[in-house]
Amino acid sequence: MLRRWGRRAWVPRGQPGGLLPGDPLRGGPLPGDRLSKVRRSKVRRPTGVSPGNGRRFRVDYPRRGRDGLRRWLPSWRQLLGLALFGFLGLAALVGHVYLTVEIEDVNADARAEANVYYWADGTQMVSVGQVNRQNVPLSDIPRSLQNAVIATENATFYSDPGFSVRGLGRAVVNMARGQEIQGGSTITQQYVKNTYLTQEQTLDRKLRELCLSVKLSRSLSKQEILQGYLNTSWFGRNAYGVQAAAVAYYGMDAKDLDPARSALLVALLKGGELYDPSLSEAHHRRAVERWSYVLDRQVELGYMTREERAKYTVFPEPRPESVSTSMSGQIGYLVDVANKYIKNRTGLTTEQLGRGGYRIRTTFDKREVERLRTTVERVRQTSLDPARRIADRDVEIGAASIRPDDGAVLALYGGSDATKHFSNNADTSGVPVGSAFTPFVLAAALQNGVGATGDDVPLALRQGLVRGDSGLYSRVGEAVGLDRVRDLAVGSGLLPLSMAPLEPSFPTGTSTPSAIRMAGAYATFAADGRQTDPYSVIAASHLGTPVEGLERPTARRALDAEVAREVSGALRDVAVDVMAPDALRALPPVAAGRTGADDRTPASWFVGYTDRLSTAVTVFRSRPGTEGLLPMRGVAGSESDRADFLPLRVWSSYMADSPASRETE
Repeated sequence: MLRRWGRRAWVPRGQPGGLLPGDPLRGGPLPGDRLSKVRRSKVRRPTGVSPGNGRRFRVDYPRRGRDGLRRWLPSWRQLLGLALFGFLGLAALVGHVYLTVEIEDVNADARAEANVYYWADGTQMVSVGQVNRQNVPLSDIPRSLQNAVIATENATFYSDPGFSVRGLGRAVVNMARGQEIQGGSTITQQYVKNTYLTQEQTLDRKLRELCLSVKLSRSLSKQEILQGYLNTSWFGRNAYGVQAAAVAYYGMDAKDLDPARSALLVALLKGGELYDPSLSEAHHRRAVERWSYVLDRQVELGYMTREERAKYTVFPEPRPESVSTSMSGQIGYLVDVANKYIKNRTGLTTEQLGRGGYRIRTTFDKREVERLRTTVERVRQTSLDPARRIADRDVEIGAASIRPDDGAVLALYGGSDATKHFSNNADTSGVPVGSAFTPFVLAAALQNGVGATGDDVPLALRQGLVRGDSGLYSRVGEAVGLDRVRDLAVGSGLLPLSMAPLEPSFPTGTSTPSAIRMAGAYATFAADGRQTDPYSVIAASHLGTPVEGLERPTARRALDAEVAREVSGALRDVAVDVMAPDALRALPPVAAGRTGADDRTPASWFVGYTDRLSTAVTVFRSRPGTEGLLPMRGVAGSESDRADFLPLRVWSSYMADSPASRETE
């Protein structure tokens, strides 16, 4: 046995140490053993053995006994050891991340959905919320779109374990190069990134993405993952998810997309800001190329036949980018009324609605809303001149239309723009209604037998209604009892909180109901005394679950049918007295109430109905920061205190043009 002694000498075990004969320090050859013929310069110390009597591990690097570049080149054993060490370290790190990461850690943005409001016909009116997203089940996403996504984004989606080995390798290479930690992510990885993580490109985030993808693939079906991915992906135009994208680009629900339109939406997954064809010619060119690739890729992978592909040669141009998330114009007023109705009927709070995820089907008719808006603006332009007349400044108009048979609010006009004029003129409760209130006094008198004896008394009441004789109706109200008049008005549909104090002037219209409630209360006369509360929401759901408490209001008997018909007859006399013959001929029989010459309130009203539609219009002046209403004298060049012709012009023009106010086949 040999043992080591000194700097480079080897001696038999048990032999005394010291410098051997032949050592360069002493000169002479080595002793005559089996090492005696080995030159000292050829003796090599075993790797990792240190000088001295003990043994200690030491990496032989830089390598001894090598010259030049070879001294710095590691041996294959060293390379293998280094690779093994790195692999074990990476495996330990991945194992630690895998064990500690939690699937339930969903980020807030991925949960956020907009509140989506729909017109009465089911088309989308507006999407309101910080995130424009409406989640839909996979069954509402066309198979053609599902196939296009898989063919283009992740062909091995149904067979891979949630991650791509090739993509992972690309991410490692990018990390080594100091580039972004990204690679060919699978659909599962992209869903994880959208739903559970942030968009930052770091090694820690990439490892969490990988581990979550594996865990998710073991806990969710491929269909659930695909559904989640399509509901969380960004498509441009502020649209998250395929449903919001379908509306943003084509104005339709995702379930109605054909293969051509589906292919464009899938192309947008590459980057909405790069492939939206409406942004520029370059964008359009890229979009067409990517669209063609998506279709061709489906043929390549067998998701589409060549014959079917040949049907889609014309690029499906999307509509221009719209403001579907804007609350401007009348939209904000409509949403305001719908939200108030939901909160009153269901008990939901503003905070709960603000969390999003609600789908709300309203009663608003898109054509009627637009018709009412254009009518009001046309009357403003032709009748008011604020540049020349000071009195024409600060003029506000509010209007609402209701279907008498069920109380559905079809249209309203709340002001010039909900983002600039914040008060909703159709739902305000600060404008005295004046002698437009007197039909309720007449109804209370007839309902309680006052004025029903003798043939001349009802005639006097009818004539007083036509003339707007507030003095007469003040006396009638006192005779009937102010509390009975109030109760009948509330029973007909006016809100108790809008009722004025029961003072002698109460019958002359000191109360301040909204245009919506006035249209609804007059609709009670049109419905032969059956009252139905105005409603603006047909149904609503939250994250797919129906919201309870939104059943349609039921009608109830508010006053005798004969009384309602008598009031309607008197109101027809009013309509004949104030409306132009041409307007009357263009409509079915019209019954109407209005403010008159004797009114002392600084506002004007016209409320009228046919058997199909009840509409109320109010005109007043107000200025932000000023209490009360401003005087109406001189408005539109009128010498009266109310400019009563303005609401009449709006009402008659709108009703004459509205199909909803006439009999239809």
